[in-house]
Amino acid sequence: MIGGVDTHKHTHYAAAIDDQGRLLGHQEFPANDRGYRELLAWMRARGAVQAIGVESTGSSGATLTRALSKAGERVVEVNRPNRIARRMDGKSDRLDAEQIARAVLGQTSTAVPKSKSGAVEVIRTLRVTRASAVKARTQAFNTLWGVMIGAPSPLRDELVDLTKRTLVNRCLRLRPETDDLLSLKSDTDRLLLAAVKTCLRDLARRWKALDEEIKVLNTQIEAFVRATAPELIELHGVGVEIAGQFLVTAGDNPERIRNEAAFAKLCGVAPQPASSGRTTGRHRLSRGGDRAANSALYIVTIVRMRHHQPTRDYVERRTAEGLSKREIIRCLKRYIAREVFNNLPKQATNDRPVESAQTAA
Repeated sequence: MIGGVDTHKHTHYAAAIDDQGRLLGHQEFPANDRGYRELLAWMRARGAVQAIGVESTGSSGATLTRALSKAGERVVEVNRPNRIARRMDGKSDRLDAEQIARAVLGQTSTAVPKSKSGAVEVIRTLRVTRASAVKARTQAFNTLWGVMIGAPSPLRDELVDLTKRTLVNRCLRLRPETDDLLSLKSDTDRLLLAAVKTCLRDLARRWKALDEEIKVLNTQIEAFVRATAPELIELHGVGVEIAGQFLVTAGDNPERIRNEAAFAKLCGVAPQPASSGRTTGRHRLSRGGDRAANSALYIVTIVRMRHHQPTRDYVERRTAEGLSKREIIRCLKRYIAREVFNNLPKQATNDRPVESAQTAA
């Protein structure tokens, strides 16, 4: 039998079909450890489990995916529903779970989900937390700057020419006459000045706390990335942040990526054919894949074009051949994707080694 699970926040709805596509049953289970055990036992009671399709394996179905994989079951990631079936039959949890199972049976969904159970998942979690802190720190400073610009003239004139960090440190030392603003209600000038000083001090404290949090997260991320992928860090132009992004893109089980061509497509640097009729041999730029990984490849490419002599020689040679800068960057991103794939940790692939970006350049 083949299973399909429509995942939600509090419940998961499961359906089971046989190898002929006939529905064997459907049932709802709670989204907790007990529910995962009951779901698996329910499926196994209906026959030998060939595979289980799970929706949203990176979010609401992540915990279920880990539980099923730990139990030895083959899990298939299914994220796109059958739109034709949905228009014809409608939408419900039972119908969605059944269509997920049929997608696995018809092999229209064959992606292996990320295991999300190792060091890379730790790195991903730390990076998400750090990104949120960086965004909040930027927002705090922008708010502080806006309040300072509209402050009364004596205070504004004292702060407006200070640099960013000096401004924050100066605002930390501001002392309003009183923290009880209602006591100054009758004196509007003193009330406004005290309120602005209080807001600037509180915003500076918030910025400082977030800055310290980011520093701690940076240290933790660097330690995990260097311990997980030391070979990746050694590549020219690949720092801790870029290496962390490549690790998150590949996941804890990079063997799920069949070869370097699949990794290039995952990063959005694989050219796609665009031929029809009398036009042959044309390709277009891929807009799919992980755009953050694509951005990381672009950054590495620009760094190498400026500071890596073999890459600069390659650029000169390809420019003499008539290629534009954009076309050269596309070629380099494809080469670098090969090199990154060959240096991913715990890589299990039977493909022969491919040439690196330095060799190709």
